[in-house]
Amino acid sequence: MQLFVFCAGVLLVLVWLCVKPARFTAAQAAPFSGVNYAHRGLHTEDADSDLLLEADCAPMTEADYAAAKLLVLKSARDFCALFESIPNPDISPRAPRTSFYGPVPRTPREMYDHTNSTTAYYMAAFGIPFENMPDLYANRLQALAEIEEREELLTGKVCTAPDGERWTLRKLLRRFLWHDRIHARAMWRTAAPLWGSAVADPFGFR
Repeated sequence: MQLFVFCAGVLLVLVWLCVKPARFTAAQAAPFSGVNYAHRGLHTEDADSDLLLEADCAPMTEADYAAAKLLVLKSARDFCALFESIPNPDISPRAPRTSFYGPVPRTPREMYDHTNSTTAYYMAAFGIPFENMPDLYANRLQALAEIEEREELLTGKVCTAPDGERWTLRKLLRRFLWHDRIHARAMWRTAAPLWGSAVADPFGFR
């Protein structure tokens, strides 16, 4: 069942990227190796904190980074488009829930603010002082501009955050995409039942 959910998620991402999905089997999707993590009592759906893949530590060429940057900015742009399409982002039918990090954002505005506010936390992992801007897309642009001043990050350098979590440039870019997507999905699922097709669906959740 978990593998099926994973494959379905991969297909949705491919649709978001406008890539025609190739045929692949469960056997091809199954072998994930080289995962290093520390257990901190997280619910699986809440975060991938402390997860550092072998692939995260691989060097990046400037072309690699440029391609990943386009996706990270597309994700931010689509996230903003979704949020801005919601007639009233301050209401929610969701019941209160608590995760490892505390109360889970319930309204679309809380989801937007949470997703945006984590940027300063990510920057701190690389030793970069950062003050979040209120606009998520502008904030993302500024964060990437700061990262681009640290050319040594292209080598796969591992940085340790104040809380002990290990980060690389590849992990940061992956986290931006993952974090945007899980909260965009929650935002769309919160708003779509209330306002139907008035709510934009740039990620293809419908």
